Amino acid sequence: MLEIDGFPTIEDVRTTLPSEERLARGPVAVHECFQDIPCNPCVASCPVGAISMEKLTSQPIIDHDRCTGCGSCVSACPGLAIFLLWKKGEKAQVTIPYEMLNAPTPGETVEGLDRYGRPVCEASVVRVVRMPSLDKRSKTMLVTLEVDAAYMLDVRSFRKG
Repeated sequence: MLEIDGFPTIEDVRTTLPSEERLARGPVAVHECFQDIPCNPCVASCPVGAISMEKLTSQPIIDHDRCTGCGSCVSACPGLAIFLLWKKGEKAQVTIPYEMLNAPTPGETVEGLDRYGRPVCEASVVRVVRMPSLDKRSKTMLVTLEVDAAYMLDVRSFRKG
C-alpha cells in the first residue's frame, strides 16, 4: 500500500488510467507518481504538451487524448514512475524504463515482475530503445514487453532468465 510501503495498489493506479478505447488505440503514458515532491522532467520532456502539473510539487496530469505514446516522459522520469501501455486484444504491451547494463534483446523471453519484484508472468521483449534525453548523461532505455492483457497493470519490471 502506498501509505505503508510506497508502492501503489491497483486501486491507486486505476485513478490514472486512460479509457479502454484509448488503451486500444496505441501506446499511451500512465504515471504511478503519487508523492507530492518537487519534480517536473515529464512535463518538460513532452513534445505535445500532454503532461501538466498544478504546481511543481503536484502529481502529473496526463491528457491521454493528446498523448502520442512517444516515450519521452518515460525516459525523463527520474523516479522511473511513468510507463506506456497499449492493449492489443488479448495481449498488451508495457513499456518500462530500464537502467541496467545487461539490456535484453528483442525476441527474448523474460520473467515479468510486479512492483515488489515478484514474478507475475512470462513476457516477450518486443523493443529496446535508448531515448534521446534532455539530460545527455541519461542511460535510461525503454524496454517494451508483450504480456497477456490480464497482467498489463501488474508488470512493471522484468528479470532475464
